[in-house]
This record gives sequence, C-alpha cells and structure tokens, in this order.
Amino acid sequence: MSEKIVWTAEAEAKLKDIPFFVRPFARKKIETFALENNFSPITVEVYDQAKKRFNKKFDQMKD
Repeated sequence: MSEKIVWTAEAEAKLKDIPFFVRPFARKKIETFALENNFSPITVEVYDQAKKRFNKKFDQMKD
C-alpha cells in the first residue's frame, strides 16, 4: 500500500463531519474500502458507499 490515496476536496470536506476522535479510524477504513474496490480518487460517492457498508455492519452487530 505504497501508493498515495487521493481524495477529492468534496470528500475530504465530508470527512470533517466525522467527530475528530474517530476521524483517523474512519479515514483508514474508507481508504481500505476504496483500495479493495479499485476506487480512485475517493469521491463523495465512494465516501457514501463506504459509510453505508460500515453502518450496515455496525447495525448488524447491535442486533
């Protein structure tokens, strides 16, 4: 994972909606999701897809 991951300005701005104390973790998860799915750059659409996937997993863990 030596390649630089590029974020669009819009996606980077959405990342700032995440609380600062979990932001590094969320960034890493979104970047991993993007790499696994060959998404580059990370756009708002990629951000939203990753967020939906992680929220779905989190919701399943709560049940």
